[in-house]
Amino acid sequence: MAYEYLMKFIIVGETGVGKTCIMNQFTEKRFDPVYDVTIGAGYGSRIITVHKKQIKLQIWDTAGQEKFRSITRAYYRDAAGALLVYDVTKRHTFERLSSWLEDIRQQGDTTVMVVGNKCDAGENIRAVSAEEGEDFAKSNGCLFVEASAKTALNVAAAFNKTAEKICEKMGYGDVEKVDETPGINIWNWKRFRIGRTSSDNIDGAAASKRF
Repeated sequence: MAYEYLMKFIIVGETGVGKTCIMNQFTEKRFDPVYDVTIGAGYGSRIITVHKKQIKLQIWDTAGQEKFRSITRAYYRDAAGALLVYDVTKRHTFERLSSWLEDIRQQGDTTVMVVGNKCDAGENIRAVSAEEGEDFAKSNGCLFVEASAKTALNVAAAFNKTAEKICEKMGYGDVEKVDETPGINIWNWKRFRIGRTSSDNIDGAAASKRF
């Protein structure tokens, strides 16, 4: 399917919070209860429609283990959007959000969606309330949603709402054409930096337009 824009997304958070499951549910509509720990980063993509525009999301699922952190930071560069994920049943994954958010914001003006995953779990094992998650997001200028990679609840909404927010920034920002290749325009936002290179690669253009 043809697309008009390309946005680079990253999924960030502690190991075991369900980052890979969220990506697989969004890109392949599947849930695997047993999966291998991500080493470095995984990749997926999907085309969505925002304001009647076809947008391809290239999604990097980053490793949550501390020993891989220096490697995964390389994937943060020029990301247009980030899903910052915690597990609502594991308090420590919520308490570590500030550290992950700091890493993201060191790399640029990325639009961040805080995602409380596994909200399908029973209230008897919930360790973080929805109000706590929302308060953290608001106090740090982030979007927020609770989701379930298992049932698919709000998984698509997390990506779609983040892309919509990026498009709002794009509309209000000062747009400058910085490069051009056959069939592709690469754009850079002066006020809201989205991307700076060509297409589908780790440093990939977080936003590009096709003719």
